[in-house]
Amino acid sequence: MKKTIRKYIPLLLSAVLLLSGCGKNSPSSGEEVTTGAVTQEATTQAEERESTERSFPVTEQYVKLTGRTQINNDIRWLIHSASKIEFKMKGTKASVVVRSDGSINGAQSGKARYAVYVNGERTMERMVTKMEETVEVFSSGQETEAEIAIVKLSEAANSIFGVKEIRVTGSSDIEPLPEKKMKIEFIGDSITCGYGVDDEVKEHHFSTETEDATKTYAVKAAAELDYDYSIVAYSGHGIISGYSGDGQQKITQLVPSVYELLGKNYGSAGKLVGLDDPWDFSGFVPDYVVINLGTNDESYIGNDPEKKEAYIKGYTDFLKMIRKDNPSARIIASLGIMGDGLFPAVEEAVKRYTEETGDAKVSTLHFRPQDGSTGYAADWHPTEATQQLAARELVEHITALNKDPG
Repeated sequence: MKKTIRKYIPLLLSAVLLLSGCGKNSPSSGEEVTTGAVTQEATTQAEERESTERSFPVTEQYVKLTGRTQINNDIRWLIHSASKIEFKMKGTKASVVVRSDGSINGAQSGKARYAVYVNGERTMERMVTKMEETVEVFSSGQETEAEIAIVKLSEAANSIFGVKEIRVTGSSDIEPLPEKKMKIEFIGDSITCGYGVDDEVKEHHFSTETEDATKTYAVKAAAELDYDYSIVAYSGHGIISGYSGDGQQKITQLVPSVYELLGKNYGSAGKLVGLDDPWDFSGFVPDYVVINLGTNDESYIGNDPEKKEAYIKGYTDFLKMIRKDNPSARIIASLGIMGDGLFPAVEEAVKRYTEETGDAKVSTLHFRPQDGSTGYAADWHPTEATQQLAARELVEHITALNKDPG
């Protein structure tokens, strides 16, 4: 019997050691192994989140919108000159899905043009040449914070384009950039659209390939003032007549008749967005509205007193419309960059409007006419250097108005 007990003593001791946690597979050792596994798993999951491509809709929850845009079938359509979407991201890659309005089937000179900015620097310029295309706009070897902007360079009349979705490889959501304290709206013609600014051969003609609204007095002044902006501008348009090469009135090219609508387009864009939809003026409430119209009217009016009187009346009525739609804004009636022949008529219109309504929050700005010293762009339009000079004049005018509490 004693021999039997001695035989099992080692076995009992082994069992006690195991139960007491002194064996090599003790719970404390096991905990260390388990903790290491959990830590590795968490790291792997974090890396997977960072390396996963995520898709975001182009809505105000995720992007800042500039200019008149519309979303339809989950596609955000950029309508007007210099309209844009902006967002902050943190990741290794970003791309956007770009959609055409169908203008790719027409002439190259009418296709939409846009640019990409990363942290305020332009990194890409493209024409929309495919019905749908995924374009990479940012890439980094490591997760990086960045601000991305997609900006429409060409005008609404010829083409629009859409952004279907934003795809970001990163671990967090994208978010819109913050709003600025002040806002400004520009109403104009080809000068405000940036017609031909990228083609400094005055004998050349219109093309969206050489149009860039970001190089105009409007966007340059807004940038210097640090204002948010919106542009409503159409090449060849005016107050009572569009550009007239034969002296006949062009009543199909009038800004007042389309100002209160989403936009105007000569192509197929109207099938994709409600261009005739009334614009909701509560979505963008400007502190300033700048009008720059009359250059095209002058080609029709010439020195005819009756036509000039019609322009003054039309301008006065347009001021009333602008005031109705923008009740708190200061209005600046400007003219002169490509000719100032109608500037006295602009002054007269403002005078009559003020006398009739008692509204004193309207001023005039006489832009210095271009003289060729800074060159000419396509069809004698202002170069970027000329646009910069006009931007400085506008900034000085607004700075002076800001000092006046009235």
